[in-house]
Amino acid sequence: MIIGLTGKNASGKGEVAKFLQDRGFVFMSLSDVLRDELKKRHLPVTRDHLTEVGNELREKHGPAVLAERIMEKIGDSSHYVIDSFRNPSEVEAFRRRADFLLWSVEASSRMRFDRIKARARENDPMTFADFERVEKREAKNLDPNKQNLDDCRALADAHIANNHTLDALYAKLVNHTKKALASIPRPSWDEYFIRIAQVVAKRSNCLKRKVAAVIVKDGRIISTGYNGTPRHTKNCYQGGCPRCNQIGPSGQGLTECFCSHGEENAIVQAAYHGIAIKDSTLYTTFSPCLLCTKMIINSGIQEVVYNQSYSMAGPAVDLLKEANVKLRKIEL
Repeated sequence: MIIGLTGKNASGKGEVAKFLQDRGFVFMSLSDVLRDELKKRHLPVTRDHLTEVGNELREKHGPAVLAERIMEKIGDSSHYVIDSFRNPSEVEAFRRRADFLLWSVEASSRMRFDRIKARARENDPMTFADFERVEKREAKNLDPNKQNLDDCRALADAHIANNHTLDALYAKLVNHTKKALASIPRPSWDEYFIRIAQVVAKRSNCLKRKVAAVIVKDGRIISTGYNGTPRHTKNCYQGGCPRCNQIGPSGQGLTECFCSHGEENAIVQAAYHGIAIKDSTLYTTFSPCLLCTKMIINSGIQEVVYNQSYSMAGPAVDLLKEANVKLRKIEL
């Protein structure tokens, strides 16, 4: 789960971020990119410098540059809270992830100005007129490369009012956080097993194409296999398969290939360990070739689910249909 925060100066984004950090979220800020840039330029970290450098980077590298740089640091095994969304393109960049939500933290201008005076940070506006001038500059811009907090607010999935006490804010955040965590999408069984097959494929030692299959029964993986040269022989990428190492055209010299296919290895590995695969489902990154198809049929596999089509799979598809083996393609 990634929760992005947007909001005007002193709205309380820092308190929201701290609340989430205390509950295991990893904190990052788009402003960190700007602070790093200011450090390289030996410039002090002020609101004006952050704004100027942010606008400059967006103009030079595109309006989503800050988001894209932060996204490179994000993994899949933690929850994150990302502060300082100030441009709509930054939000749209994160929308590519299904587990992203944007929260807008909001408070009245007078209350926010009172908070600014109370915290007494260097370079903060000293008068309400100066405060409003800065607000206007950051709230709306026709230039797509500049800050546009009003448009970010319009894109928010939740609006969190922070006009009262911290206890009142925290009470709201408990409900918002629970709702957010409950909304994290779970992959379907098909996507789950195909994604696992894609990871298995990374272990392939084939020089030309990496393919893998997993065999599933009763919702459990009972065998896996990836393509490559046979057990106890030289790896394909180390010169073990003459055909692959010639880097010839696809589809030619297949009878001279030393590599076993992913589906073939998954079936053989099950036999090697004495595991019955009758009435199972085979998930594979590519639709099976004719040789693997014959093995699938004779081993009693009842269904094949694949992600990408093999260019020479026509006869294999026909044979699977004739043998009443279900065949499905899923797009990821």
